[in-house]
Amino acid sequence: MSDTRTTLCGIELKNPYVVSSGPLSYGAAGVERCFAAGAAAAVTKTIRAEAAVNPVPHIGDLGKGGMLNTEKWSDLSAEQWVKEEFPKLADADGLVIASMGHTVADIEAVGEMVVGAPNIGMIELVSYVATDMAPMVQLVKSMTDLPVLAKMSPNWPNVSEIAAACVAAGVDGITAADSLGPTLHVDIETARPMVEGDGGYAWMSGAFIRPVIARIVADICKAHPELPVVATGGVTTAADVVEMSMLGACCVGVHTAPMLQGLRWFAKTEKALNKWLDGHGYESLAVTKGLALEHLTPGEDKELLTFDYNPETCTACDRCVIVCPYGARELDEKVMSLDEELCRSCGLCVTVCPTGSLTARK
Repeated sequence: MSDTRTTLCGIELKNPYVVSSGPLSYGAAGVERCFAAGAAAAVTKTIRAEAAVNPVPHIGDLGKGGMLNTEKWSDLSAEQWVKEEFPKLADADGLVIASMGHTVADIEAVGEMVVGAPNIGMIELVSYVATDMAPMVQLVKSMTDLPVLAKMSPNWPNVSEIAAACVAAGVDGITAADSLGPTLHVDIETARPMVEGDGGYAWMSGAFIRPVIARIVADICKAHPELPVVATGGVTTAADVVEMSMLGACCVGVHTAPMLQGLRWFAKTEKALNKWLDGHGYESLAVTKGLALEHLTPGEDKELLTFDYNPETCTACDRCVIVCPYGARELDEKVMSLDEELCRSCGLCVTVCPTGSLTARK
């Protein structure tokens, strides 16, 4: 069985799964359930001085692994976290990461109290104002020797610049990234938004945002190859875990998938990850780290594709024929034909083949 252990800011984790800040880590009981299910680390809901009061309803399922929310920060106060929740985690079987935000003033108000709480192994900072992140990092680093993560937002147009500013401020690692938005979904049966609050405008998480997060992870890992990065957003399958590792991440932050699928997601995904690594001859997940970065080069490759077709595994589903906008491909009784004059080598047909019977090479 392959080795999926990793390290985050010098701390060894039994696997790469970090429960990102959200409802599953609402309090000590939630964190403990995540650890019991197999998560190696968990980030608390974001702690501020006062408890949040959320609109109702504030979380909705978009289907196909996507979710919307208008949830705010922790609905437990900083005082309750420090006096009641963190003390309960003395025997926690995982790394407890305390999330704090959202402004410099918030950190000034509760930072010393939170970083001094028992059973915390790391701090994560989150803000919705990009220019607050580096000053928040600098302030917390003056308060504690605990490792500090800075959580980026995919909604910032200059994420790489903010990450670089946080590195200059002394950050120990980056969480990349957060929910995407604002977005909107209306229930056509009621003509009302799926979730309440701020006019129904919500933050989207889950499978739909993975390509956005992958780009941010790659940009940060290319610029800061030694910096620990927790790839957070859109990770739903074992394949997604491998992709983020190949882009340079040391861990993956997950929340929407185990929320929608249940906490059994951790064991199921770990089993699938081991199977994939073993099947591809990788002795560990660490071996895959950063493998894709060398292929992310500027410029455009215009060499045409050469297609290979295996009729023995083909199910004659016709997907490759249906999706071709140029009518270049035909399939008759598992005999494939291609009009090379019509084909533009776009590659779509290969990506929709459910059995891998149609492949392409250069």
